[in-house]
Amino acid sequence: MHYETITLEIAERVGILTLNRPEVRNALNTQMRAEITHAVRRAGKEARVVVLTGAGQAFCSGQDLGDRVNAANINIERTLRDEYEPMLAEITSCPVPVIAAVNGAAAGAGANLALACDVVIASENAFFLQAFTRIGLIPDAGGTWFLPRQVGLARAMGAALFAEPVSAMQAADWGMIWEAVPEAEFDSRWRARAAYLANGPSQAFARVKRALRASFDNDLEAQLKLEARLQGECGRSRDFKEGVLAFVEKRKARFEGR
Repeated sequence: MHYETITLEIAERVGILTLNRPEVRNALNTQMRAEITHAVRRAGKEARVVVLTGAGQAFCSGQDLGDRVNAANINIERTLRDEYEPMLAEITSCPVPVIAAVNGAAAGAGANLALACDVVIASENAFFLQAFTRIGLIPDAGGTWFLPRQVGLARAMGAALFAEPVSAMQAADWGMIWEAVPEAEFDSRWRARAAYLANGPSQAFARVKRALRASFDNDLEAQLKLEARLQGECGRSRDFKEGVLAFVEKRKARFEGR
């Protein structure tokens, strides 16, 4: 598939998906959502880690309100169901870790696109903005699900109601993201993190994702049963055998993955 609104580079087990509409701060339109969905699915099969980042100064400014002739008359519910839900599902169910490398502003649906990823690494000059109430809407693209789970109800409510930007440093302090990195170190940091995951125990990483995401819907008994089943699968993997052998031999493990 030829991409027009994004780029996808797969090298050394890392798939880098770059939102590539810098002239509109990487705002999401119908085509971009479809291309992200396709690219994440492809990278999840061909790479061992996927990175989402943005071209230019912004990560993603959210829904492109100029994408339609009359934005006020669009069927928002249908757009969310037909375009956003498949995109977010592809990210959250991706069999490999997905990193959001947030290089700048992440606003509206762009903020929640980042929060859907497994790990968010942001430049200190970035910020997250639940801008929806500014135009009479509620947080969507998973925002009402991700935010309260990541930062608690009080902070999620304030971020949604006041629609004020949350700096990368503040987001890291709140637990909204994994880390905020000085701008000069940002590129090398996310690339190093991606390389670590690309060369790690991919079977374990896939099951970490499944277990942690399932924990919000399970009671303790169900989660313990899921842990046992997934751990059993890990214990039968080549990665586990290699990890134990490397520990015994006092060397770095060489995980072959899938």
